[in-house]
Amino acid sequence: MYRTRNILVGSTTLDFFPIAVVALYCILLSPSTVAQDTKLAPEKQTKLEVAIARFMAANSIPGVSVAVVENNIYEWSAGFGMADLENFVPATSQTLYRLASISKPITATATMLLWQQHKIDLDAPVQKYCPSFPQKNATITTRQVLGHLGGIRHYKSASQDDLEVGNTRHFDDTIHSGLKFFADDALVDKPGKAFHYSTQGFTLVGCALEGASGEKYVEYVQKNVFHPAGMLHTRTDDRFAIIPYRTRFYQKDKSGEIKNAEFLDSSYKVAGGGWLSSADDMARFEVALLNDRLLRRSTRDLMWTSLQTSDGKGTDYALGWGTGKALGTPDVGHGGGQQGTSTFIMMVPERKAGVVVLMNIEGADSSALATELMNILLGIATTNTR
Repeated sequence: MYRTRNILVGSTTLDFFPIAVVALYCILLSPSTVAQDTKLAPEKQTKLEVAIARFMAANSIPGVSVAVVENNIYEWSAGFGMADLENFVPATSQTLYRLASISKPITATATMLLWQQHKIDLDAPVQKYCPSFPQKNATITTRQVLGHLGGIRHYKSASQDDLEVGNTRHFDDTIHSGLKFFADDALVDKPGKAFHYSTQGFTLVGCALEGASGEKYVEYVQKNVFHPAGMLHTRTDDRFAIIPYRTRFYQKDKSGEIKNAEFLDSSYKVAGGGWLSSADDMARFEVALLNDRLLRRSTRDLMWTSLQTSDGKGTDYALGWGTGKALGTPDVGHGGGQQGTSTFIMMVPERKAGVVVLMNIEGADSSALATELMNILLGIATTNTR
């Protein structure tokens, strides 16, 4: 499965009693659970809760929200620990977290809907739909950019001092303002030659989406992905807006002490890392994909087919989605990490199963917990995740 790099930076200290105590206290009292029409088997739920409690205690996680899909049905979700340590607000399955790079599968799904409707040619030069992106010394296609094969650079550095990583400016036009960060930069490689992960590249995909659809990126995604999937609480991470259920964001310093995360305004990169969502909504996203409610099965399968470089090397990455077979059967998903968040979504389509893990701290191994929970869901024996 594909994981994005998490950024570790420093901030203001939170004086609080040990976070492991907070996490275990909240878990043992009663996790905030949403009951679905079809109940998860009690023994599975118990195993999931134990695994989450163990992970939180071992890794000092302030808050986690989890959801699981079984038999293509959203069956169970719960919040554990704290969404807000200072005000002692528990995390629930409705708590809104920064999705970070899980925004990329959302953008990819919206783009593939346009392809299904014959509104975008994935193999045409991207400037056909995004004329504001300058011509480069080689042709770049939307397919290549979706698969991180377009030669578009990522961030210039991992430092909070980088004007992109630690952006403090707010932009109302996320796509065209975001393009200005990198549009004039040289390519890092010839398109198709090698895999170069790029959040900036998904802003370019968002620009192509706008050109092909004739609509603004945010409005198009809301109308064609979120509303059909029932994701009614997913929205952009607007730092000026009053957003109910939005978590606080945390990090650890070098000593392991919990602090407030460094500042971020992600309005310049919504398509690649700027959405807020809940475990509830992301489970609905998984269900909508697994049941072919957003895309036709053939379109979905194309989106989930791993790409190759021009010399035939596999990338373990499809069109906006990571791919793998670590569980013995094909899985798809994506991880995310940025200031104050660590996230992972994972699906095993052949087993009709999905997992969502959202945490309000950066640098946590969300993929490890998601994989352990998926193993429990599928009945695969595994060692404990720590």
